[in-house]
Amino acid sequence: MAVIYSSTKTEFMADVDIATTVEASFVREVGYRPSPAQIGAFRNSLPYMRRVLEVPEIPGNVGIAIEYKIPSTSKRIDFIITGKNEDNIPVLVLVELKQWSENIFVTNMDGIVNTKFYGDVEHPSYQAWSYSTLLEDYNSNIQDNHISIKPCAYLHNYQEDNVIKNDFYKEYTDKAPVFFKSDCEKLQSFIKKFVKYGDNKESLYSIEKGKIRPSKALADSLASMFKKNKKEFTLIDDQKIVYEKALQLAKLSNSRNKNVLIVRGGPGTGKSVVAINLLSELINKKADNNVSYVTKNSAPRRVFQVMLAGVFTQTRISNLFRSSDSFLNLEPNIFDTLIIDEAHRVTKQGGFMGNLGENQIMELIKATKFSIFFIDEDQRVTLKDIGRESEISDWAKKLGANVSFMELASQFRCNGSDGYLPWLDNLLQIKETANETTEGINYDFKIFDDVRLMHDEIINKNKQNNKSRMVAGYCWKWISQNDPSLKDIVIGDYQATWNLKQHGQAWLVHPESVTEVGCIHTCQGLDLDYVGVIIGLDLIIRDGKVITDPTKRATTDRSLRGLNRLVEENPIEANRLADSIIKNTYRTLMTRGMKGCYIYSVDPETQRYFQEHLNSQISDSTIYTDDSNGASFNVDKQINE
Repeated sequence: MAVIYSSTKTEFMADVDIATTVEASFVREVGYRPSPAQIGAFRNSLPYMRRVLEVPEIPGNVGIAIEYKIPSTSKRIDFIITGKNEDNIPVLVLVELKQWSENIFVTNMDGIVNTKFYGDVEHPSYQAWSYSTLLEDYNSNIQDNHISIKPCAYLHNYQEDNVIKNDFYKEYTDKAPVFFKSDCEKLQSFIKKFVKYGDNKESLYSIEKGKIRPSKALADSLASMFKKNKKEFTLIDDQKIVYEKALQLAKLSNSRNKNVLIVRGGPGTGKSVVAINLLSELINKKADNNVSYVTKNSAPRRVFQVMLAGVFTQTRISNLFRSSDSFLNLEPNIFDTLIIDEAHRVTKQGGFMGNLGENQIMELIKATKFSIFFIDEDQRVTLKDIGRESEISDWAKKLGANVSFMELASQFRCNGSDGYLPWLDNLLQIKETANETTEGINYDFKIFDDVRLMHDEIINKNKQNNKSRMVAGYCWKWISQNDPSLKDIVIGDYQATWNLKQHGQAWLVHPESVTEVGCIHTCQGLDLDYVGVIIGLDLIIRDGKVITDPTKRATTDRSLRGLNRLVEENPIEANRLADSIIKNTYRTLMTRGMKGCYIYSVDPETQRYFQEHLNSQISDSTIYTDDSNGASFNVDKQINE
């Protein structure tokens, strides 16, 4: 269920201990207790909203929603009032609640204020406006039913000053007015202006049942993003803060004031969205800005290059999108900004033989005045990957650069479920987390008993928008590389080829490639709607324990090249690294899907482990074997029942 608590105003006002009611509803709907900070927010903020709503001009049958989850994100809107305006048009009033009381300061970053306790954060009006924009983007019934959205912010403990309503933030306070401690009557007037009649929660029911619009795909939006003043994505919360901080550092950096920003973030936190938005903004802001987007993995670069064909010349595209191998022997500070995405994949040396240069991290930092590294150490998938925060920080200090650290935490993949990734870490025994069950996880995860039927389902899903693909662990030789008539992957009566040479690293954008199978090297750094994952014999389960076996990797896979030498030098460390790389590979493959992940293991005991692990932990949810032989959890049904 998207909303934690819903009622009419009359029911809301009649509850003498509304905070406790909302807390209990949170546990019931989500499956775990809210954090102490959330409980404090319920207890401190909701009484103020009771006071706002107590006027008779706000009808008793308006709808009230608390903690509404925005589709496809992990973000929640604090408070929603639903009703109809004087023209009988449905209206949602969104209220972003803040407990701030003092020590807020103006910054020079768009839509960002500085707080004593939390550092740089979004301006409340920007936050309210961005949430309303996301809700409008993702929920079909908002536009289809012409529902009007009116966002605002209520800082009920804060005395008005020249910070929150400073002219610097006027663009956002105009879009989402802000109200202060003494503004109870003003907020009442704001609500009364737009809500004339109650709707008995009709609009709330409408958005609850509205279909989720497809999430915007970065590659599809690329061309329009590079046209001046075209904003394809609304950056929210930590995305906005990282983006503005990076722009600030880019402006401040020069050859005498080098800066390095390290941004950590897991799958689906928007690393690539922020990276490409930065690239677009920096090249549009100043024509002579020497800026490049850098990745070691060629797959995202190749896809972006294909999508920008016709927007820029091929030379211009090649200058914008570079390999981390291309910074050897450049003069210092020749670039203004380098945006290094998937920085965990950077290697020590480059070139076809992997023997050129001294250290790519050093070469990148040396070549630019400002570098921003987007990193997720849990996605290091080859022995040569050296992208660690410590390595980047050490080289930055050696080269006299200032180092800053930031984090992207908000989840936008896996249907915005913060629980899926920790649950997956438990499932693959990467690390123990508190998410041992699938309760509260709204994500389409299925286990198929037949790989052929799983591929059929992916082909069917792909008909919607060309955003579904099959991938596999690299456990089958690429024999079709020189003879496309051969089949690389043979499992019983199922036969398939790795992505064909003719498409190369851009295979994901070609609709016909849905019949093929990709690997970690051709999909990392890119998003799908649905992903089907074939688990090979390099990861099996024995007696409930995940066991990895690097010898089951295909000889054409270079991920573990050099392992034999490392085994001779330090067998314990070699086994640890190989185990980590194999688990990280499947974790990465199983997090490519924004809406769903389907899996099939070639090993029967491993297959049973996934099925039993899933079945035993969600006994109350819908688990079924249908015509596609898939065991599945459907948490939406579990929660609604």
